[in-house]
Amino acid sequence: MIVTAFGPVADMHAATLEALFGNAVDILRHSYDLCAPFPSVEADLYVFSTYPIYLNAKHRLPPFAKTVIMGNTIGVDQYERIARIANGARALVVNYSVEMTMDTITLFRQLGIGHLELIPYYPGVVAAPEVDLAITPGEARYVPESIREVIDIGHRVLDEKTIVDIAHFLSLEGLLAEPRFGRHFARIKKARGGVASLFDVTNVLENQLSGLLDAMEDGLIVADDAGVVYASNHKALEVLDERGSLVGKRLSDLLSGVPSGVPSGGNAEGGHAGGEAEGGYSDYRLAKVKSRNVTVKVAPLIEAGRRAGLLATINTFDEKEKNQGLLRAQLLGKGHRAKFDFDSIVTKDPDLIGIKALARRKADSNSSILIIGETGTGKELFAHAIHADSRRRKAQFVTINCAALPESLLESELFGYAEGAFTGARKGGKPGLFELAHGGTIFLDEIGEMQLGLQARLLRVLESREVMRLGGDSLVPVDIRVIAATNKDLWNLVRDGGFRQDLYYRLNVLQIEIPPLRERPGDILLLFDSLAGAQAPAFLLSEEARDALVSHPWFGNVRELKNCVEYVACLGKSLIEAEDLWPLFRHARSGRQGLAAPARLADRSGVGEGEGFVLACLFDNYRRRLRTGRRSIEKRAIEAGLFLTEAQIRRMLVDFEAKGYVLLSRGRGGAVLTDRGIEACGSLGLK
Repeated sequence: MIVTAFGPVADMHAATLEALFGNAVDILRHSYDLCAPFPSVEADLYVFSTYPIYLNAKHRLPPFAKTVIMGNTIGVDQYERIARIANGARALVVNYSVEMTMDTITLFRQLGIGHLELIPYYPGVVAAPEVDLAITPGEARYVPESIREVIDIGHRVLDEKTIVDIAHFLSLEGLLAEPRFGRHFARIKKARGGVASLFDVTNVLENQLSGLLDAMEDGLIVADDAGVVYASNHKALEVLDERGSLVGKRLSDLLSGVPSGVPSGGNAEGGHAGGEAEGGYSDYRLAKVKSRNVTVKVAPLIEAGRRAGLLATINTFDEKEKNQGLLRAQLLGKGHRAKFDFDSIVTKDPDLIGIKALARRKADSNSSILIIGETGTGKELFAHAIHADSRRRKAQFVTINCAALPESLLESELFGYAEGAFTGARKGGKPGLFELAHGGTIFLDEIGEMQLGLQARLLRVLESREVMRLGGDSLVPVDIRVIAATNKDLWNLVRDGGFRQDLYYRLNVLQIEIPPLRERPGDILLLFDSLAGAQAPAFLLSEEARDALVSHPWFGNVRELKNCVEYVACLGKSLIEAEDLWPLFRHARSGRQGLAAPARLADRSGVGEGEGFVLACLFDNYRRRLRTGRRSIEKRAIEAGLFLTEAQIRRMLVDFEAKGYVLLSRGRGGAVLTDRGIEACGSLGLK
């Protein structure tokens, strides 16, 4: 069985073997371009066109299968077409892969084709060298369009050794004496051996190295121990804006500030290898080359334990930054980008229109922004729009909810970690979101929920613009803009010790406060219709239903409104009446009737509305023999349409304790009314 990558190659080799061996063999063929899986077929001998193809099929072969890897050559007529090319001409050698291209060049050299400069070309090469001639063994479809003359010599043929091996494994050696074999061997070229062959292999390796250097995205310059350049790639010429060759020039003349050489008598064990004392930079540095910012890294070359030269890696600063951004985008996987702009913020409310205009002006700044508003008002929407309208719009927009993760996990997500930083840490470590947002924006939602320890690390990032991974020992510079959002009163948190004052001022450089939906009733129906259009439902609202929507307090703001749209869209009714909305609105209205009224009584008694509401909650739980926690009061305040933060509730409870109204338990025990507190509630009309 003959196994090749392409069907025409298998057909050609099969025809050759049929002509030589005649009826003594039955030839099967398999090519991966026609049938990808290798079939489980019994054969006396398997002949593979290349070693990688053999490896791919090896696991499907029967035990003790006999195999031959083809050796290729070219015919005398093919050779003569190449030999007629003018001495010293430059020519591309074109094949379908880097391996096959280099194999073809090796063959040409072994056949004595030494009068040409052969340049490898295959799919994936970024730019073809400026030559007019290409030679290809039957792969003309891969020749660049810019080539003027193409010499297609046709596919290579089986060499003498391969045919002899096939005869041997099939016990057909006697056929080799037939005249047809002699005639065939006379029509093919035989490779040279000995020293000449070794010299050709060395040339091919040099060609491979040259091709590898030119494939690098950075410029590479190699200098001897005196700092004189003896090798470089095309990228180095491009970065330095040089014409011709760099060979023979001094590295210190090409790159200002680079050491001229290294001590010829030094060794790799002395000093700090790779440091400036040894003629190198261990890290990238910036240099000016013809008014361009160029990144430079110089490392000593070590040979037999001694420094023998310098390797300079260079690139333009702008391209280095661009490549870093692309890599970060790939590393994120999801490719975090802003999904909304200011046109996505639908409103006809004059105040919100003014806030949009203010946010648009602030978008052009690099200063930190703090967005304040109740839950569901669209804080993240504004953050997306600000990034999309900023100078950082083409870079990453990374978001994280500080309330969604425990402190330890949030810290590793933000700062990343080094390998072995903790049990279960990923091999090789992991970059944090600050690193991934380099050049772009990071949005910290619910910043008021961040713990104090983590706040200190965040402050350090904002002040120094550097991050250190967990378990790491080096600082990574980051260029980021921070947008934070909260539904809490951060200043009250600062006063109560729940938020760092210095971090508050760092974040609150530019403030944007988004009003709740109940304060802009003109937007309610506008947003409802806009959201309903996205649902594409076939229903209308009665006038009573529209009035009910406008009069509803919308404690959940736009998020609650969106839920309402989805609910009525699923009712399957063509006309939505006010009573259809009652299941949605009943809970909020009952909450206001149950606890807001005592709060208003409290207000008339000289007690603040918030304090009266807290006393009403305490009294309600007293009757049910329950202790009262701050979280439950905050939740009931939201249901009743009051904006009370947990910090405000804590302060009120401390005041009530000082007045003798409540007893506070440490930890999560909650609060309970005292007899004096019960009397105070009675004076407010609570029964």
